[in-house]
Amino acid sequence: MQFFPIGRTYDFMKYRVPAVAASALLCVVSAVLLFVPGPKLSTDFVGGTEVEVAFEGQVTPSQIQQVIEAKGFSRPDVIHVDDEKNPHRYLIRVQEVSTVADSVRAAVESKLCLDDKPRPDCQNRATEVKFSPGGEKVSVRFDAPPDLEWVRAQVASVSGVQVRPGANNPTLQSARDNRVDVALTSLGDQMMAGLRQGLPQGVTPDQALRTEWIGPKAGAQLRDAAIKSVLISLFFIMAYVALRFDIRFAPGGVIALAHDALGTVGILIMMGRELSLITVAAVLTIIGFSVNDTVVIYDRVREHMARSRGESFSRLINVSLSETLSRTILTSSTVIMVLLCFFIWGTGSLKDFALTLIIGMLLGVYSSIYVALPITEVFDRRFLNKSRKAAAST
Repeated sequence: MQFFPIGRTYDFMKYRVPAVAASALLCVVSAVLLFVPGPKLSTDFVGGTEVEVAFEGQVTPSQIQQVIEAKGFSRPDVIHVDDEKNPHRYLIRVQEVSTVADSVRAAVESKLCLDDKPRPDCQNRATEVKFSPGGEKVSVRFDAPPDLEWVRAQVASVSGVQVRPGANNPTLQSARDNRVDVALTSLGDQMMAGLRQGLPQGVTPDQALRTEWIGPKAGAQLRDAAIKSVLISLFFIMAYVALRFDIRFAPGGVIALAHDALGTVGILIMMGRELSLITVAAVLTIIGFSVNDTVVIYDRVREHMARSRGESFSRLINVSLSETLSRTILTSSTVIMVLLCFFIWGTGSLKDFALTLIIGMLLGVYSSIYVALPITEVFDRRFLNKSRKAAAST
């Protein structure tokens, strides 16, 4: 199937000036939006606790927000999650994270007789006490089979620690090394308890669909790692293009990839979408897909350079694009149709991933034609042609 007749050459470079201007405007606007007003970052990058709840009755975001604020949480963010099976599904995010202070940790260790001091009240003696990073569980190893009720009583007696209610808490996780896990009341549990108390009876389910947390320090590290991963990938792609083809091709290829990544993020910010690790994964996928499309066109340009030495570089670009455009449209449209299915029928992270890829794929096709090649043509005309003329005159 051919969208364009074989043998006919289209003058793509005729529109390079307005196309490059539009791309430059998109990049400038996207760069500004990164700072003003700034992207809406997920918990992955800023830290906090988020709980996803499928309510069993009618509830509004303002009702949820008021209940969460009444429980003492600061600036709760309530986001509706599209779900055909349950229209009352919400993601609730707060900035607080379940943490256990050092003084509380020391008190728990003392109650569990972690030290070697002889004490008559020590029915069991702990050899190791570990708190989970999120503060929702404490794991204890003992030198002998422990009395679970005694363990529960000792942990619950420490001020600042709330043991989660339940007949199966604590639990013996390993009889071989006498390891016991004591579940603590996390921020997610506190939020769910507040929702059950503050909303009409029967609206809030017994359990959340999921509860996730991440500390602000870890979030900052993930944010920095995401930026580094994108920059490193661009550097190595530039090196690959320079070695694979010619130094004249490298700047255009890398600028096109940066255009795709920055433009995709800018459009997501304009749409009010949240940026997360899923977004970073999609952007890296876009970079890989876009460079593949650009390399195919570059390879055809290089073939024509070897066969048609008398032709201008702009003419070679038009011929190469005319020959490869059908392939570009077919491969890209096939991928986009699959992504549209994920976007329409998917939910949550899958929908965000698909949307990011769709935007990036469209920008990638555009940038391969109207960013990478025009910049390569300018680089060839402004720098390499002058070098060739200077060499010929001498």
